[in-house]
Amino acid sequence: MSDRDFTALGGDTIHEGKIFTVRSERFRFADGDEVTREVVRHGGAVGMVAVDDEDQVVLVLQPREAVGDPDSLELPAGRLDKEGEEPLETAKRELAEEVGLQAERWEHLTTYRSSVGFTDEVVHLYLAEGLSEAPPADSGEDERIEVVRRPLAEMDRLVEEITDSKTLLGLLLLERRRRQRG
Repeated sequence: MSDRDFTALGGDTIHEGKIFTVRSERFRFADGDEVTREVVRHGGAVGMVAVDDEDQVVLVLQPREAVGDPDSLELPAGRLDKEGEEPLETAKRELAEEVGLQAERWEHLTTYRSSVGFTDEVVHLYLAEGLSEAPPADSGEDERIEVVRRPLAEMDRLVEEITDSKTLLGLLLLERRRRQRG
């Protein structure tokens, strides 16, 4: 047993919101020391790297009020917010709702933890190819999204421009896949 091993002792809910819950949780380490941590509990999310037949990636521009950015350039994405819905099904639904597309081929790229220092959020990234228009879908959310397509030939510039972590990771994994495919 390492001195980093710990046991969760429980805690209290500080805030329960629509998107996440904040808890004050206590933990005991193997050496007996106890600590309290504020933890953001989140149901998880998906992100879609959607690539069309013209070798363009489908992105969205949207306001991100929390960081003061009116035009955050990101992958289409969404929360795992429907009870019992698998991540791939959420990705398919969100691609239709956010950008009006459906994909013929889906590939799981990775699943990662967004920020292990304070949240348990897990994000599932998918590659979506063979794009076509989807039947109209409404998310019911008050989203202000502008769909943009950017050529994959501009990948270096895109990576320099984007600050969103899921988008950077998704694009870098796409680039690696493209190199592996030859």
